[in-house]
Amino acid sequence: MSSESNSTGSTDPAGEARPDAFHATLHSLRVWDSALPGFDPAAAPDEPLPLFREWFVHAARAGQLEPHTMSLATVDGQGRPDVRTLMLHDADARGWHFASHATSAKGVQLAGCPEAALGFYWPSVGRQVRVRGRVAACGPEESRADLAVRSRGALAAALTGRQSEVLGSVEELARVSAAAWERAGAEPDAPAPTWTRYVLEPVEVEFFQGDAARRHVRLRYSRTADGSWGRELLWP
Repeated sequence: MSSESNSTGSTDPAGEARPDAFHATLHSLRVWDSALPGFDPAAAPDEPLPLFREWFVHAARAGQLEPHTMSLATVDGQGRPDVRTLMLHDADARGWHFASHATSAKGVQLAGCPEAALGFYWPSVGRQVRVRGRVAACGPEESRADLAVRSRGALAAALTGRQSEVLGSVEELARVSAAAWERAGAEPDAPAPTWTRYVLEPVEVEFFQGDAARRHVRLRYSRTADGSWGRELLWP
């Protein structure tokens, strides 16, 4: 290919290069064109949990889709970072709760290195929350209770129990999934031994409020040696 060739290799019927659709779209996107809520860090509570709950409810009421989805970052045995999106199950005095199979990639990684980070992004209100801390696996009773309150589909997925394993074909998935759905309907209390509830106990929580003029407000809570919380502002 000569140095004068279009980087995408795409041409229109007249032989002229067409714009790169990806980059044209990427560069046309804008953020926070609507009014954003204010945030006065001086009025924030002494601990991060009440503020997180307040922001969570506000985002949901503002129309943010799936505000309970979050990114979970872990590291594998070689120290390589990994990230995925999953659902928040609770946020209380113990920490931020989620669940997965202990045999999944995230479960294995957490067993090897129980330090993790969570990320929430609610673009409808221009807010982010970042949480870092140590993760502990809950016991079998609490893990079973976690699954018991979820949907039949969630139970069916848990009963499959092969998350992150190599899949032979989509036909195999359909066959195993159908059997799991049938069992979930017939046995709503069916055990899923590897299903595990986890709690991330925070040592650092950051709240980010976006600003259209790029004067973003960042407030970070950090756990102190005596277990209390310190607060500080960060440059955006």
